[in-house]
Amino acid sequence: METATQTFTAGEEIATFLVSYRFLLHKAWEESLRANSSKSFTLNEHEDVVYVAFPSFHGIEDFMVIESEYGEGNIQTGNEVFSGCLKGNDDQLALVHQGALKIFLYIMENTDFKKKLQIYINSKQKKPKSIIFVGHSLGGAVATLVTLWVLEKRLKQSSPFCITLKDVNPFCITFGCPLVGDERLVEAVGREHWGGNFCHVVSKHDIVPRMLLAPLESIAQPLIAIFPYWQGINAPDAFIQDACRTLLNNVFDSLRESNGVVKKSPYRPFGTYVFCSSNGAACIENSETVLKMLHWTIQSQETSLDEIVQDCLLEHIRYGSVLKNVMQNSIRGRKLVNFNSESSYEMRISLQLEAVGVQDDHVKLALLNLGRTENKHSADVSNLAIKLSKKNCTRVELEWYKECCEKDDIGGYYDSFKNQNDKRDIDANGRRLKLGEFWDELIEMWESHALPSDFRTQNKWVNAGMTYRELVEPLDIAYYYRKSEGKGNYLSDGRPHRHKVLQKWMEDKDKTREAEGRVARTKLPFLIPDSCFWAHVEEALKDLKQGLHQRKECLQKFEDYVTKLINDRNISSYVFLERSSFMRWWQEYRQVQFPEWKLTSPLYKIMETASWKG
Repeated sequence: METATQTFTAGEEIATFLVSYRFLLHKAWEESLRANSSKSFTLNEHEDVVYVAFPSFHGIEDFMVIESEYGEGNIQTGNEVFSGCLKGNDDQLALVHQGALKIFLYIMENTDFKKKLQIYINSKQKKPKSIIFVGHSLGGAVATLVTLWVLEKRLKQSSPFCITLKDVNPFCITFGCPLVGDERLVEAVGREHWGGNFCHVVSKHDIVPRMLLAPLESIAQPLIAIFPYWQGINAPDAFIQDACRTLLNNVFDSLRESNGVVKKSPYRPFGTYVFCSSNGAACIENSETVLKMLHWTIQSQETSLDEIVQDCLLEHIRYGSVLKNVMQNSIRGRKLVNFNSESSYEMRISLQLEAVGVQDDHVKLALLNLGRTENKHSADVSNLAIKLSKKNCTRVELEWYKECCEKDDIGGYYDSFKNQNDKRDIDANGRRLKLGEFWDELIEMWESHALPSDFRTQNKWVNAGMTYRELVEPLDIAYYYRKSEGKGNYLSDGRPHRHKVLQKWMEDKDKTREAEGRVARTKLPFLIPDSCFWAHVEEALKDLKQGLHQRKECLQKFEDYVTKLINDRNISSYVFLERSSFMRWWQEYRQVQFPEWKLTSPLYKIMETASWKG
């Protein structure tokens, strides 16, 4: 049975949508053209949809910011418009083109854009808000950044501009738009599942979507020479054609240096790309596939460089004609020349490549290999899900172990495991190791990019990792302090990498969950949400041995930490069992304190009245 792949599937669905709602694309193009009469943006409503459009060619000098080889820079450089949400999987902020960012920031900070957007949203409170940000050429880059801004503000559910974004689901349509951000931005968009909010229409020989694959210094002068023609100021004379030829050659050279695989340029595509030609269109959403198609579609063996130069000049400003051809071909339908392949996926690739005029077998083979890679990712996730279901039995056995330890009044499963006085403690250690091996394998696959980019945001895996960590990390802590005999510090020296990664996944997901709203706990949980709680207890016990005066600040900090956990109902009842390590700390701590401490300590009141029980 053939495994489904994601390279074209979602793209085909969007292609059907665009054909069904072809007037939406045409309207988006009309609004993009209308915006050229503005220096910043236009906002127009049509049939309950508001179109916010940004001009194509204003600010070309601002766009050419040559502060780095490719014009890239931190997305938060010189601004506080974007928060820290747009980060890669390495927790580093995304890079974006600084020229596009500069134009975007000018609109945000020096126009009434936010005010007009707020007026529109506030006037549409009674029904869902449909907002489409559109732009052609440089305006597409601005539209992309604005859409990211709205999506990020919606995620945070807060804005210094008092804009209510809860019900706003923005969509972005661009035409001939340059690439905007790096791989970290692609990862952030994938993590938040925002890819479906972007549709980028690219004509076969339009150079602008490919231009930032070359160093900015090599494309700046040719672009400045060409832009007056695209603005309708100059005729396409020999000077402009030479500039276009230089621009194309510089981009081609950058692609050839890496044998068609763009390694030097930091920019990567995201969203759905609609590649258009006179034959039809191909819709692709996989970032790596899009990157390759940007290369393959512009370099045709059947087309001379002079023809490509001419097409490059015309196609960038004639997306109205491009859309008309695409719609006619999509509605009329096409037939495959070769149906010899038994693979439906291979047939889909042939159909999509035919639509954009690419007949190279090497290209087809490369796309097949990408599809196989995605299929392998899907298969790996399925296999992990099967393994997880089997490991759930081991997890349940550890939960049973925890409950038995609490019933036997031996201080809870943390202290029982640390003491290792019973066979069931030894059995629990074996189960701890088995679960650790599974999660180590999963984390290794994730870090070696053997899993989909959005894997870490899927609720199933975030929640499974959280449960594992809250249940098993106390046992890892107990094992560490038993073996180290109290000489090390688990938090700084002994914590396994898997727990750090799984905690980071949960914290990133919690940013979204906080935006959706949370209900405060009313009962104590089965497991302690802070899986490092017992490490803090062990360090507090060591602080006590050094003396209250020497470690007063650390001990007060721990007391405040425990008080907050209790007040927030983020601590489990087994912590307060008479023979637990925490209760041992508490009895020693209260005995060495000064009498007046009892009058001011919230924790003393809680413990003496047992109000932690609720």
